[in-house]
Amino acid sequence: MNLCDLFDLSLKGRRDKVALEFRGAVFTFGEMDARSNRLARVFADRGLRSGDRLCVYLANCLEMIDIYLACVKSGLIFVPINILYRDREISHIFGDAEPRALVTDAEVVTDVPIWTPADLTREAADMPDLRPEAHLDGDAPAGIIYTSGTTGTSKGAVLTHNNFASNAVNLLACWEISAADRFLLALPLFHVHGLGNGLHSWLVSGCRMRLLERFEHKNAAAEFADFRPTLFFGVPTIYVRLLDLDRDTAREMGSYMRLFVSGSAPLPVQVLEEFRELYGHTILERYGMSETMMNMSNPYAGERRAGTVGFPLPGVSARLLDRELQPVPYGEIGEIYLRGPNIFAGYWRREEATREAFVDGYFKTGDLATRSPDGYFTLTGRKSDLIISGGFNIYPREIEEFLQEQPEIAEAAVVGLPDRVRGEVPVAYVVAAGQLDAGKIEARCRAKLASFKIPREFIEVERLPRNAMGKIQKHLLPKVGRAG
Repeated sequence: MNLCDLFDLSLKGRRDKVALEFRGAVFTFGEMDARSNRLARVFADRGLRSGDRLCVYLANCLEMIDIYLACVKSGLIFVPINILYRDREISHIFGDAEPRALVTDAEVVTDVPIWTPADLTREAADMPDLRPEAHLDGDAPAGIIYTSGTTGTSKGAVLTHNNFASNAVNLLACWEISAADRFLLALPLFHVHGLGNGLHSWLVSGCRMRLLERFEHKNAAAEFADFRPTLFFGVPTIYVRLLDLDRDTAREMGSYMRLFVSGSAPLPVQVLEEFRELYGHTILERYGMSETMMNMSNPYAGERRAGTVGFPLPGVSARLLDRELQPVPYGEIGEIYLRGPNIFAGYWRREEATREAFVDGYFKTGDLATRSPDGYFTLTGRKSDLIISGGFNIYPREIEEFLQEQPEIAEAAVVGLPDRVRGEVPVAYVVAAGQLDAGKIEARCRAKLASFKIPREFIEVERLPRNAMGKIQKHLLPKVGRAG
């Protein structure tokens, strides 16, 4: 089987049922099926064939779902690009994935052919809605999600039909997602959280979904009141924002909600407790990665233990190992190693990186955790210095390399500082090579890097602390306090 077989539970089996709301328009599953069939015909006419990569650089929209479904049906490999990325970051993905085309309505400098959603939709209107024939098995790649892992340049994690399918089936079973749910999705579809969890949970369960272009704090209460969802996926930043609502509004929202889920970054215990007091719901926290999607989850029916990510999901095996690859006792910190049907097929065209990512068939996550005697896992940190800000991964090396390209900067080290709203934010320590104007440096960062990667501060230091091997010791950098 492949993803089409799972999606057909809704696209065919519930074709007359309302599927999607977006910007006031309503579509049935049958209409979504027909739209994507016609678009798949457009892709075929434009020369795309099974195995080709198609990059998509769009904010959440109806057309993005059409494109994704058309890719799945045609055997194309869907390559979403973070809408906050700029030319520098986008160019790297183009060079690595070698897509046949880019779908976007933004101005992007590239040699790759650019197709606009509006042009595709107009062309698709004249196409028959017969589904293309693509004979795929579950091991066929469905998407490439770009993630830097722990160090170095961005790598493409290849996720197969089986990876996505096993993840969706687990979430439906473990979180009791069904056709009776009303699902409010505000997460970006370019992220595996919005795509692999959100879109797939909707398509397989056949629930009714309202898609938002983005989460907007000022409109959140109105969206909830109008749609009255039972299911909501968020990141810690969103839940911090929701704590700003008054008690009466929060209790009303909680009265029709069934499940709030949080992921993409650690959820502070205080936020979980404040949310439970305000909304009358205990947020379900889980643990996933771009390379693996969902690995662990607090139980739906059991204790959702604050500060933990619960247990490995069905079919997922987890080990906590020390540096010598020996199991660690309960309560002691080890690195998480994972094996299961959710684990990605490898890094796109990077055989050495793929080999290095696995030991005895287990994926090395780089995440550190402890396990309680009754099986709950608690994340304690990362082997790398990865920063997670508002659910987005920030890899300091990328920012450091850009800063060191600037003539006024000799050296740079980027670290994450705690921030109440975003979890962490990047801060740059720089050794000046000339007169340093932080405002000008920030402006250059804004022109070349995604907004969430821009350092909140530029702290000038005489030198960066290093060990005997010349490696920067970031923990010895001068403390500057909390960022927010």
